[in-house]
Amino acid sequence: MYILGNGRLITRSQALPYLENGAVCIDGTKIKAVGETAALRARYPEAEFLDARGGVIMPAFINAHTHIYSALARGLSIKGNNPTNFYEVLDGTWWAIDRKLTLKGTKASADALYIDCIKQGVTTIFDHHASYCEIPGSLFQIAESAKQFGIRSCLCYEVSDRDGEEKCLQAIQENADFITWCEKEKDPMLAAMFGGHALFTISDKTFDRMVAANNGRTGYHIHVSEGMNDVYDSLQNYGRRPVQRLQDHGILGPKTILGHCIHVNTAEIELIKNTDTMVVNNPESNMGNAVGICPVLPLSKAGILLGMGTDAYTNDMLESLKVALCSQRSNACAPNVAWCEVTDMLFKNNAKIGARYFDAPLGVLEPGAAADVIVMDYKPFTPFSDANIDGHMIFGMTGRQCQTTIANGKLLMKDRELIGVDEEAINAHILEESKKLWGALNDCTY
Repeated sequence: MYILGNGRLITRSQALPYLENGAVCIDGTKIKAVGETAALRARYPEAEFLDARGGVIMPAFINAHTHIYSALARGLSIKGNNPTNFYEVLDGTWWAIDRKLTLKGTKASADALYIDCIKQGVTTIFDHHASYCEIPGSLFQIAESAKQFGIRSCLCYEVSDRDGEEKCLQAIQENADFITWCEKEKDPMLAAMFGGHALFTISDKTFDRMVAANNGRTGYHIHVSEGMNDVYDSLQNYGRRPVQRLQDHGILGPKTILGHCIHVNTAEIELIKNTDTMVVNNPESNMGNAVGICPVLPLSKAGILLGMGTDAYTNDMLESLKVALCSQRSNACAPNVAWCEVTDMLFKNNAKIGARYFDAPLGVLEPGAAADVIVMDYKPFTPFSDANIDGHMIFGMTGRQCQTTIANGKLLMKDRELIGVDEEAINAHILEESKKLWGALNDCTY
């Protein structure tokens, strides 16, 4: 048992939203108590004390959509790759990378992303993986890394017809095998979804195979209407819009995540709402790929569970929060919209998405909740409380200010030092694998 205290405590709980000098008592994997630092230390004198030194104590972040396979792309330039549209971005960059990503490369990618998550206060991720170079066993490699670093992870594999039937069948089997393994293991820190790429890369035959392999065991995690490719392909080849096509195959439902949903119309929004399907916005990625802006305001108004991811553009959830607000206001040409919608996405809705796959309550500091806690090195020079915390986060904080990270009651980082991890050795391994990947992509040696 230990107490993390002597900090400004933001709980995201209605019962006790803020304490100027607050603390959380952690016992095992759960939060035992929340209160004033002095009171908790007096109540639990045997507990080890961790000093937040005046920082902000708050719930750890959740990333509702990311891609581990892209972690080794930081700084990468692929010879001859100069995409002018979204398809060229996919084929020339991301599909090129995953076609060269080995199992060792997958493990290195996972290690890199998980370290970055710890350093930026992210303790739960929903990942959507692709490594068409070596598919079998890839989700298990990621799960191994998740256990090593202590990050709660919901994993799936990106099924697609883009590289032929054999690879497609391997991807379906990888999802099915990992779902079966998770059912047997019952690890509270690992969960499985059934992954699919964009609809324009998935035939009706493949959808039928996915549904049969899943057999109703879990939900689906799929890219939907990220670019107009999905809309054109669905209308021209199937006579249905993308969300309608998903409904035809029984893909929608309360356990399914639709990534992006930029080009959905009113009928599709209604269908998403009526099936209680989840949507995840990835603002920086959408802007970087020039595919458009997610209709956050209409989706939120419809009552859809709308969360926030990064699409692996970053691992800093506060960075994405800032971009989400600016992009929505720029898109609406209105400086007074979207504040509540985007903050709810990150601080409320991501926790609700997490609750559909993990039993322990996330995103809140209260007795019985998961002990996922971070300390931000943030010393405000203006008034600070639960009444304006979101303003401080948008205009004052960044993920890199995280100095202490706890996940499931385990101390992963203290005072910016990773606990029980030889970071230099792991970084050396990651660098070795990234050099191999870059060399394979550019037919040279790094």
